[in-house]
Amino acid sequence: MSAVRTGTPSGLRALRSVRAAQRGLGYLALTLLALAMIYPYIWSITASFKTDRQIYNGNPLDLVPRPLIFANYVRAWTVVPFGRFLANSFFLSTLVPLIALSVSTLAGYSFARLRFRGRDAIFMALLGVMMLPGHITLIPNYVLMRYLHWINTYLALIIPPAFGSGTVFNTFFMRQYFLSIPTELEDAATIDGCSTLGVFTRIILPNSKPALAALAIISFKGEWNAFLWPLVVINSMKMMPIQVGLSYFQGNIGSSWGVLLAGSTLAIAPLIVVFLFFQRYFVSSMLTSGLAGK
Repeated sequence: MSAVRTGTPSGLRALRSVRAAQRGLGYLALTLLALAMIYPYIWSITASFKTDRQIYNGNPLDLVPRPLIFANYVRAWTVVPFGRFLANSFFLSTLVPLIALSVSTLAGYSFARLRFRGRDAIFMALLGVMMLPGHITLIPNYVLMRYLHWINTYLALIIPPAFGSGTVFNTFFMRQYFLSIPTELEDAATIDGCSTLGVFTRIILPNSKPALAALAIISFKGEWNAFLWPLVVINSMKMMPIQVGLSYFQGNIGSSWGVLLAGSTLAIAPLIVVFLFFQRYFVSSMLTSGLAGK
């Protein structure tokens, strides 16, 4: 240690070696942790190409199907209207986030930039909504849907989720992101004669693509994985989203794990595609949102 303190070349080399060893151990630990987390997903995907006998009697560490079969996917697609389930989920996972992002973006900009009476009180009330578990509003929302005669309709699947607690989180997220955008950009646009709406559409939104992409992923995932609310308000199989459809799917195939894993793989594939498409914006928003300290 004395050699390191004096700053001799040998001490510096020893210090670099120690730091390199620590960094290598850290990378090794992270790699092992990542493999432990991702292995069940890899196994479920590869097992969907195996027969039930291979799944039950085979080595769980063997990820290579022998033989490689596609019958599980064919049966998963035909035993229930799987295509209709996917179409319903695509429709809901696109429309609901679109409405929620439109509302939360306008509300977030209002809380971040506009000055009006009661702004802070309203914002604190919205934050209070985030603290309430979603299950608390399940029965009141169901009673409201029944009063409006929306049970077993697409309106029940669209309106409550589009204006629920997820939209409140999106509003908070967008407000924090808007606060990180320099006000000088808006001032310059205002001096050039741009209106408030023009500043929002021409300055704020183009600079908010990373945050919007991140919320699009989160909202898409949340709506795609929605199970409890659709299960409560939907009775028709033709209107079921994928997660509710999977529960009926499991009841129809019995204990055939290969077919069930094939159906689960078909259900998670769109999420993976969406994340891979938006991941650059997602990471960028995580690094830049909320850094203004406001």
